[in-house]
Amino acid sequence: MSQLSLAFDASLMIRDEQGRYLPATAEQILNAARRVIDQKVQRGAAFTSSELVKDYLIAKLGGFEHEVFAALFLDAKHRLIQYVEMFRGTIDSASVYPREIVKEALRLNAAAVIFAHNHPSGIPEPSCGFRSTVTGRFG
Repeated sequence: MSQLSLAFDASLMIRDEQGRYLPATAEQILNAARRVIDQKVQRGAAFTSSELVKDYLIAKLGGFEHEVFAALFLDAKHRLIQYVEMFRGTIDSASVYPREIVKEALRLNAAAVIFAHNHPSGIPEPSCGFRSTVTGRFG
């Protein structure tokens, strides 16, 4: 379950299939937030500051109970081409394959890429077993 909790008396409501309004779950709230951020920051939106990128990624990656490695593929003017959740992991790790990232960047003709991943535990420090390995040739 998500760690989101409502810290005020008034609950957010959602309408069910019969038209009744019921209190929204944390997961429903997070899903709605992701839809709103998708509408707000669409293809062609420029990422002009690190704060904008941070806010966007918090909305996209917040609340997941598993690790997600995502990439924002940008054009030469740092406008969004596409947000892609490249790899999904477990509660404390995700396997990342650089070859697949390069293939996607080339497919989208991206000039820049921003990488991000969440920490479902809420602890932002790398784990003791963190390691990064890149092998192979490019070009």
